[in-house]
Amino acid sequence: MSDRAITGKTKLCGVIGDPIEHTMSPAIHNAAFAQMGLDYVYVPFHVKQEELGKAIDGMRALNIRGLNVTIPHKVAVIPLLDGLDPLAEKIGAVNTITNDGGVLKGYNTDASGFLQALLERGIEPQGKKIVMLGAGGVSRAVSFSLVERGAHLVLSDLCLERAEELAGRLSITFNDEVKTLELVGENLSRALDEADILVNATSVGMSPDTNKTPVPSNLLKSGLVVVDIVYNPIRTRLLREADEAGARTISGVDMFVWQGALAFEIWTGVKAPVELMRAEVIRKLEGHEK
Repeated sequence: MSDRAITGKTKLCGVIGDPIEHTMSPAIHNAAFAQMGLDYVYVPFHVKQEELGKAIDGMRALNIRGLNVTIPHKVAVIPLLDGLDPLAEKIGAVNTITNDGGVLKGYNTDASGFLQALLERGIEPQGKKIVMLGAGGVSRAVSFSLVERGAHLVLSDLCLERAEELAGRLSITFNDEVKTLELVGENLSRALDEADILVNATSVGMSPDTNKTPVPSNLLKSGLVVVDIVYNPIRTRLLREADEAGARTISGVDMFVWQGALAFEIWTGVKAPVELMRAEVIRKLEGHEK
């Protein structure tokens, strides 16, 4: 950043959320802009729920090129936009906005970022039995990408009603049955017996509560693919215990990097330097862990 001059031609991107202090997005995007020689800069904006409308008006007024959208604004921002990408419309949540001459369009790169994280590891979800832990915002995006791809999904949440609401939406959208179960031990044990892939889309195990796990270690097995959406720490307790059980594991870093890379490409029209972005977030996270 220090060797790049910010001028009247510099394009501004950023992220809005509450809280926002610990976001890693500025680090990966500014590193990518510098690597690709682009006259862009990316900054975080702390936006409270009651100020969201003003923030989106400000995006137009200040000609901000692009925004990422994080908790708690991914659904509430939709009525404030001029249009949606078809995938974002299906999901009902937005994590990326573009501004083309004052016309704001919403996208969801969480969904495509998760799928890309699987595919780059040679894991094709089509036809696979997948158990998803959690039915919240991230789960919604990931679930749509998996069912659209042809996976057989079981949604599990402590609140069965929330899982059933999401399953109903998925079933109507794709004309495909999505099963649900309450997230308790006996149910989870039966579901994992038949599962090919387990996805943790809850915040269990996230820093600072790194000793927690959503799945007892005795339910993990070799042959299972375990994906954790949590990226801080890089290796959660769930992933460490899955490694010990002989499962294949994928860190939340991969999805985080890919959703950022896809947003970068939407804003700039330039292919993102994915490996640089991955190295940057790992460097930052490892620095925090020391």
